Amino acid sequence: MPFRYRLQKVLDFRIRKKEEQLLVVQKAQQAVFIAEENIRKNNEEIRDTQINMRKADPMMYDIYDKYLIHLWEKAEQLEQIRAEAQRILDIEKEKLVKLEQAVKVLEKHKEKNKEAYIEEEKKAELKGYSELGVQRFFRQSTERQEEEELELLAQLKELEET
Repeated sequence: MPFRYRLQKVLDFRIRKKEEQLLVVQKAQQAVFIAEENIRKNNEEIRDTQINMRKADPMMYDIYDKYLIHLWEKAEQLEQIRAEAQRILDIEKEKLVKLEQAVKVLEKHKEKNKEAYIEEEKKAELKGYSELGVQRFFRQSTERQEEEELELLAQLKELEET
């Protein structure tokens, strides 16, 4: 009879939950990546605006200043968005670690049960071999006794004939 783990459904459920959480973590990582990319683009736009401001007509300085202030405010907002996305990512990673630990616990339990099952099978097999050995020994000893009795009978017949 093959090994059957009695908590296999629980283990499968935990593995499924871990895989679902892994997808959530990947989405959270993607959100952080997008936020960082938006910050990079905004910083690039600030740098380009400052370079263009140096080349621009002095009458446009006021407009450039307002636009730069807008971009800096946008940078602060984007940094807040990135920080929130990073916080969510950290929370989701913690959940993933807990789920992975739960799966590892059950997998370890399953391995211990499997080892115990294999040990039990070996003991049963050895017991079967032992019983076979005892039966063989008993059969061989009875055959020897029968052979000895036949030899004695043969000797007695020889003695009687002489």
